[in-house]
Amino acid sequence: MKIGIAQLNATVGDFPRNAKRILNAYREALELGAELVVTPEMSLVGYPPRDLVFKTQFVPKCLQALDYIASEVGEVPLLVGYIDHNESEEPGKPFRNAVAFLQNGEVLAKVFKTLLPTYDVFDERRYFEPGYCGEAIEWNGVRLGVTICEDIWTEEYLHRPLYQDDPVACLLRQKIDVLINLSASPFSAGKPERRRGLLGTVAKEAGVPLVYCNAVAGNDQLIFDGHSLAVGADGKLWKQLAGFREEVAVVDTSDPEEEVVVDACNEEQVYNALVLGLRDYAHKCGFQKACLGLSGGIDSALTAVLAAEALGAENVHGMTMPSRYSSEGSVSDSVSLAGNLGMRCDTVPIKETFESVKGAMAPIFGDLPEDVTEENMQARVRAIYLMSISNKYNYLLLTTGNKSELAVGYCTIYGDMCGGLAVISDLPKVEVYKLSRWINRDREIIPWDTIEKPPSAELRPDQEDQDTLPPYEVLDGILELYVEQQVSGEDIIEKHGFDEQTVRWIQRRVDLNEWKRQQAAPALRVTSKAFGIGRRIPIVQNFVG
Repeated sequence: MKIGIAQLNATVGDFPRNAKRILNAYREALELGAELVVTPEMSLVGYPPRDLVFKTQFVPKCLQALDYIASEVGEVPLLVGYIDHNESEEPGKPFRNAVAFLQNGEVLAKVFKTLLPTYDVFDERRYFEPGYCGEAIEWNGVRLGVTICEDIWTEEYLHRPLYQDDPVACLLRQKIDVLINLSASPFSAGKPERRRGLLGTVAKEAGVPLVYCNAVAGNDQLIFDGHSLAVGADGKLWKQLAGFREEVAVVDTSDPEEEVVVDACNEEQVYNALVLGLRDYAHKCGFQKACLGLSGGIDSALTAVLAAEALGAENVHGMTMPSRYSSEGSVSDSVSLAGNLGMRCDTVPIKETFESVKGAMAPIFGDLPEDVTEENMQARVRAIYLMSISNKYNYLLLTTGNKSELAVGYCTIYGDMCGGLAVISDLPKVEVYKLSRWINRDREIIPWDTIEKPPSAELRPDQEDQDTLPPYEVLDGILELYVEQQVSGEDIIEKHGFDEQTVRWIQRRVDLNEWKRQQAAPALRVTSKAFGIGRRIPIVQNFVG
């Protein structure tokens, strides 16, 4: 059987656009000889729709679009992810995460998602009632076992006691011939390889081929990487689609060819993920162009490279805004970077504006000594400049802070945190350096002086990050444990051997700066635990552990 895999990029709630993309992919798969076509989870809706589902016309418009798609489907069936009403008379949530089996203008079967994740970035039990042990779909002498995303990530395969039900085992009891999974699985570094290993194990344990269709998109903070695939009953890979772009392909389950995949390195995956996330965020929000501040430092340089790749260098406007404390390299490195990328860079000094603000506040501050207040003034003056060109030209303002700084609050609220999208704020500083060096692997794009000089905010004389922060290798190692793995301070000290004073300082800074992060621009997620929708820490709390 030739199964078409339509790896699609859906926009949340844009039913006309999503329906058009589904039908175009369906027709493309037909031209490739597909006898059945599969699309991702919620391919008609976009994932995740979150509280849009509660709007009175959201699900009705979804179902209207589904009917239209069905009317265009002929003899070759199409599997479409969508949202349905919960028509059960039993108490429960109002909606279902669903898949429709369409053929000859009709909806011939429906499948409802059984396992509804409520961890990390997922909150599906807020909206959906779980399905039940669904029936295999009989079609053309083949028994199809259709599942939705989490339904194959069961305890039996992942060894985590989250669910009592096992949809795969239920379908296997019905003697299915092929297992199909429609998915919207978000990206994090290394996940494509882990996912492929899981799917190979599932197929081998089940003893049937598995066809997996994943979404590819940037929707708000989440990035979906695609990498759809098909594996045989022995767990060996038959086909894998591209990462981070739409693709339509066909796999012949009766005459497959084993495929050898050379995985992209971690830096390349993260780079492609951030480019996709930035491009989709901008375009789906109606922006064609972006602006950012160029400090001559590595964070703004990396952000500029990503923006130029995502939007085109001609659509990125940089501003370097030197102060009395800025080094000569701050401007020259920014200009060199812009020249390497082919993007615009304007130089607008902030010295006079900064002195004017200080002068205006002098009667109030009196003889109090200068401190971090005056440092933050400079960042906030720059924010005024950047927001001004953002407003004037309808640019998306990109913030340039990294995860290490955001974690410990080494950033200025309403200053350098000001913007519409935080492109690299889920990237630790050590990873910023690795990715920047990878970008320069063939030629100098980011000036080497930018990569090699000590990082500095340049808000006071001779300032360097390491005056305030531990070495980034130490800081990031502790943050990996405390933020991503959620290891307590006590265990980081006792079991991992980090210095107690350093650990307690970092722990306190992370906890104290939750209020800043909850006001930060949305951040593109590329690690397993980002500062965003998957992390729910109260601002007002006093737990020490």
